[in-house]
Amino acid sequence: MALRIISLNVWGGSIHAPLTDYLATAEADVFCLQEVVRSATDTPDWLEYRDGDTVLPQRAHLYDEIAALLPGHDGFFFPFARGDLFHGETTFHTEFGIATFVRKSYPVIGQAADFIHGRFSPDGWGEHPRARNAHCIRLFDYAGGFPVTVAQLHGLRDPAGKSDIPARHAQADALVELIERVWPGDERLVVCGDFNVLPDSITFEKLGRLGLNDLVIGRGFIDTRTSLYPKEGRFADYMLVTPEVAVERFEVVERPEVSDHRALLLEFA
Repeated sequence: MALRIISLNVWGGSIHAPLTDYLATAEADVFCLQEVVRSATDTPDWLEYRDGDTVLPQRAHLYDEIAALLPGHDGFFFPFARGDLFHGETTFHTEFGIATFVRKSYPVIGQAADFIHGRFSPDGWGEHPRARNAHCIRLFDYAGGFPVTVAQLHGLRDPAGKSDIPARHAQADALVELIERVWPGDERLVVCGDFNVLPDSITFEKLGRLGLNDLVIGRGFIDTRTSLYPKEGRFADYMLVTPEVAVERFEVVERPEVSDHRALLLEFA
């Protein structure tokens, strides 16, 4: 049976009901999720993120809600900052980061998480480009008889755009270093997430030195955003694999729309 991975920027749960319905029925063995919110138990369910002209509804307990939807998975949450979200004019401290959920039948035999840009901010979101982290996890597939390493990231956001800047060069180097802590170098490797870069980014050259090739670009997809994203520049999300990964299915999921990002779905042996 093919191992199924889904990577998705969940947009803080802004499109809550379609998102939770999708995650509950997607049957992925590994979920790699970005823009995940976690708050204290007494926080209201809905909060607002405010940054200049940007105002977004955020689901305060999103991580815990997803964990409840996936009782057969182990969850891992890695915040990159704790800042304030709003309920009216009242503020609530909220953590924001990435989360990985792994089906319990796939044992975790190695992992590492670390910052690939900046450092943890405990008292605010920080100045742009804000801190970002990544998670690398090594699993064993009993049915297939092989180990596989999966890394995910949420790349830094630069208000000026997605072009390469020195911070993105350094971010790519830090990502490679993190992967090499976990991945032995001679087995299946998958790297995915919201990279926040363009297809010509040096990020892909640096990851290519590990033998990785991107399926979004390589298979001719030109849009990883949904109709909820009105801007130009339709690339953000990528999924890269090494030659050992025998791809049986790869999809940039158009429907349902559960975020301003499309989910990336990979099935492989």
